[in-house]
Amino acid sequence: MNKEILNTGVQNFIKNNLTTDIVSVALSKSPFDGVTPRELATQVSGAQTLAQKSPFWASATGIYYPPKLHLEQASSEITARFKAGLVSGEILVDLTGGMGLDTSFFAAAVTTVHYCEIDLRLAEITAHNFAALGIKNIVVHAKDGLEVLRTLRHGGLKADWLYADPARRGKDGGKVFRLEEYTPDVLSHLAEWLESADNLLLKTSPLLDITQGIRQLGPVKAVYVIGVHNEVKELLWHLQPGCTGAPRITAVDLARDTWPSFTFHPQDEQTAVAASGSPEGYLFEPHAALMKAGAFRLVAQRLGLKKLHPSTHLYTAQADMPQFPGRRFEILGYMGYKAGKPPLRQAHVVSRNFPLSVAQIRSKNRISPGGDTFLFYTTLADGKKAVITARRCTD
Repeated sequence: MNKEILNTGVQNFIKNNLTTDIVSVALSKSPFDGVTPRELATQVSGAQTLAQKSPFWASATGIYYPPKLHLEQASSEITARFKAGLVSGEILVDLTGGMGLDTSFFAAAVTTVHYCEIDLRLAEITAHNFAALGIKNIVVHAKDGLEVLRTLRHGGLKADWLYADPARRGKDGGKVFRLEEYTPDVLSHLAEWLESADNLLLKTSPLLDITQGIRQLGPVKAVYVIGVHNEVKELLWHLQPGCTGAPRITAVDLARDTWPSFTFHPQDEQTAVAASGSPEGYLFEPHAALMKAGAFRLVAQRLGLKKLHPSTHLYTAQADMPQFPGRRFEILGYMGYKAGKPPLRQAHVVSRNFPLSVAQIRSKNRISPGGDTFLFYTTLADGKKAVITARRCTD
């Protein structure tokens, strides 16, 4: 950690160059003794990234930005705040602290947070940043979180919560998805983690299969499928020693206040019955988190909707339903699919349970993007391919 970067002149340079091209900063001569162009570029790039990730951190004075990789791996503020809302109590141990963004929000929910980071340089930077943020109830451990956890346990301290966000990249740098491929290996350490705390909050890849995860992890009390702007960002698993029975699954999009969360148990979906029907007055498309959660029949049953086809996860009803967890459209019309004969030559294109991708549909039918109309290429209850023309309902 180069403390010259914390000097007022350097800090002002960073703030004044938030829109400057990073390459030009890196290739220009540094105006500061003791600070290289590369270090300046790292700090400016970090400030630019953090402004998007966390307004709270970005508004603080004297933040020292870690290398780009750590910023990219950090949670966003909106997901960090959600996680903090799940925990409470006296002690939380963040086993895989990283740049500490999640940790900083956990500190507002529990009495003491133990932040663990094996990268000594990163731990030093993060400790400085916690101080810059004015957070005083975080104990920084510049060592392996598993070692910290064992030390606390041997000292008679049992955590109320453990939080683990294992690295999901293999030795070759490529992404990994299976729990046993994470670092640390989740399945190998799971028993020890559950002995050390009353609750475990585990973050995994959004690509992990939920059914498989429930089977492998054991005492899962709840699963949270976290979406932001209709993109699944995280899967959060709340494990509790001794917990039995089916977990509660919640799908939520944190960026859309008008899209309600949807909570259910796996058996609810297994026993749900959804009627099929032709397009009526309105069309409903579940948000990405609900699609990942897999409540395909249940959402129709609960809200009194019809599915366009058992395998088409689009729904219809005669009237609009503002409480639907996803996008809503007014249907303007629909027709059987005929290659090369689209209803419009300019529209947003959606492909659901249809043999062609959006790119293929656009190419074959010469549809340019744009406008305020949507074309849904899909399969209807009778098995026939169709195109539905619709306009987005305002929230």
